[in-house]
Amino acid sequence: MLIRHAKPSDVASHEITPRDVYLRRRDMIASTGLIAGSMALGWGGDANAALYQGPGVHTPLTNVVEGYRKLGEKDPVTPYEAASSYNNFYEFGTGKEDPAENSGPFKPRPWTVTVDGLCANGGVFDLDDFLKPHQLEERIYRLRCVEAWSMVIPWIGISLADVVNRFEPSGSAKYIQFETVERPEEMNGQRSRFILPWPYVEGLRLDEAMNPLAILAVGMYGEVLPNQNGAPLRLMVPWKYGFKNIKSIVRISFVEQRPKNTWAVVTPSEYGFYANVNPKVDHPRWSQRSERRIGDFLRRETLMFNGYEEEVSSLYADMNLKTNF
Repeated sequence: MLIRHAKPSDVASHEITPRDVYLRRRDMIASTGLIAGSMALGWGGDANAALYQGPGVHTPLTNVVEGYRKLGEKDPVTPYEAASSYNNFYEFGTGKEDPAENSGPFKPRPWTVTVDGLCANGGVFDLDDFLKPHQLEERIYRLRCVEAWSMVIPWIGISLADVVNRFEPSGSAKYIQFETVERPEEMNGQRSRFILPWPYVEGLRLDEAMNPLAILAVGMYGEVLPNQNGAPLRLMVPWKYGFKNIKSIVRISFVEQRPKNTWAVVTPSEYGFYANVNPKVDHPRWSQRSERRIGDFLRRETLMFNGYEEEVSSLYADMNLKTNF
């Protein structure tokens, strides 16, 4: 049984869009001729109209909970074309277009997820078996990159807290560590150790992982994740900078010591473990006070914790966020 806890930012029950209507939206827009117009407008066009273009090439996800987090008129959904072609995924190259251009050979199926470390119910799971006990939900979240650009994306995923509870971490487990697949034969960026040390590693404190906002995503825009966006399984913690949201996860480990996350190892003066969106703490090479929303002409003010302060600030009440960045 799914129990939803209402928050001021949640959509009202009478405003929830039925799932069949959501999945039919592309056909409805096409019948009015708006798809062609939104394609012509590109990223700078109306974002809500452009959303209806849809990918049209992947298997639609089923059994998704109807409803989503409402962000409001100032946060229209980023067009699928932009969200799937402007990415950081260094396993496929360092350019923003590289992941979409180079990820074709990558095979997200078959896929297994290893769960190990300080837990009672670990093992190696086929992806379908890993997902089976959990309910898929749609979450529309802001995504804020540490490079000061942002998007709004409708994700499909499962509650990370439910995953943690399922595997029963021991009392000595304080963190959860994630690891990306390492396949240099399919991921051309991994053929060079000069880019990053592979495999990519990220982590969260267990209390962060238990926050209701944190999910493991398997889809976006109502369909399965494209390769360039982290297929088939990625982390989504919307109050943190994008590099925390590790992609193509193959291992989840419950550990006692803080994970040595990749970017903090490579450049500790620039990228910390927590990576909370904080406009008051600048990156050494640029300001974090504003951001460029993909599709917008003007920059916008960056919100503390990416706009999720009410839901997550209590996790850091006793921390100095300028030193624990």
